[in-house]
Amino acid sequence: MYLLINILGILAFLAVAVLFSKDRKHIDWKSIGIVLVLNLVIALCLTKFAWGRDAIKALANGFTVLIQAADEGISFALPSWMNAKPLDFVTSALLPILLIVPLFDIMTYIGFLPWLIKWIGKGLAYITGQPKFESFFSVEMMFLGNTEALAVSTLQLKRMRGERDLTIAMMSMSCVTASILASYMQMIPGEYVLTAVPLNILNAVIISGILNPIKVTPDEDTIAKVGDDTKNEDAKAEVDKSKENGREPFFSFLGDSILKAGKLILIITANVIAFVALAGLIDKILGAINPNLSLEHILGVCMFPFAWLLGQDPSNAFQFAQYMGTKLVTNEFVVMGRVSPHINNPHFFNPHYRAEISVFLTSFANLGTVGMIVGAFKGIVDKSKNDLISKNVGYMVLSGILVSLMSAGIVGLFVW
Repeated sequence: MYLLINILGILAFLAVAVLFSKDRKHIDWKSIGIVLVLNLVIALCLTKFAWGRDAIKALANGFTVLIQAADEGISFALPSWMNAKPLDFVTSALLPILLIVPLFDIMTYIGFLPWLIKWIGKGLAYITGQPKFESFFSVEMMFLGNTEALAVSTLQLKRMRGERDLTIAMMSMSCVTASILASYMQMIPGEYVLTAVPLNILNAVIISGILNPIKVTPDEDTIAKVGDDTKNEDAKAEVDKSKENGREPFFSFLGDSILKAGKLILIITANVIAFVALAGLIDKILGAINPNLSLEHILGVCMFPFAWLLGQDPSNAFQFAQYMGTKLVTNEFVVMGRVSPHINNPHFFNPHYRAEISVFLTSFANLGTVGMIVGAFKGIVDKSKNDLISKNVGYMVLSGILVSLMSAGIVGLFVW
């Protein structure tokens, strides 16, 4: 019965997107269908076939090796932190970022990561029939993160119509950053973290294509490059600046990358402390009004129908809904920290629950992300485009929620 509910749930999530679509008549159902089938095939291969599970485990083991290498550096500088048992959140999940972010930046510096993004994006556009840049961006944000991907796409975003920029903003809600995956894998099962990554890409394409369908002409279906003929002074300035500055010396680049990683750790730590503290304060205020009231209970009631549609039995669905709501108003790290002590204990989480909660949490879709995206666009595009994006914040939040639900629901079909 719960499998049937899970299937109906996926259809319901798509129906919600259709209900709120800005232009139902122009939804490209052929492309949507192709991406959905591709999504199901990937989820099936990575969860049911031995070779798919082995591939995902091999990739997870690769991240484990990176963590072990990072631990050597942490042990040298902070041996007392590494000797504490259990390791605290910052030591186990965040400090490895000091190695992994520079590693991905080095791959960008030597040209390997841009080359990989380019060809995966081209392949995705060819298979799905989606516009080239939207396909390119969906892959780009997986490796670089939302604000970083927006920053390197400045020329394209300035040239595109505001409606296409809005699509990019919606897609940005569902991204992850490859350099932070190892931190996730310290708290929740690595095989589901890595499974969520391609599914989020494809579901971002599906949901944005339904919520904001746009007909892209052949003349528009191009990817801007520095050095192309430009039509506005801002784009010309970007080109001139790029030519003038040239390539940064490697060790200067590496130093900046390490500092960026350190700032990222501080930002995440500050956000987690503040959000957990604020949630605790809200709970105390609600408890003073009524002892049975809490933020998690309120969020659980609001999100319960969506959790139930993921094929969860009612008792598990309410707890799942609380985690969903908490992630939306705080961030994924807050919830991962709460589930990690029990995530591998079958008495707490059955396989279906374990798979779906892990996949649902693997994205940046929360209210804080909205501010990051709107702020990034404000520094890139003109006022009219920025105003269009700011007026559609609700669509951005809806897109992020639906993508996370779709990814969790699709994985849940194959894990019981």
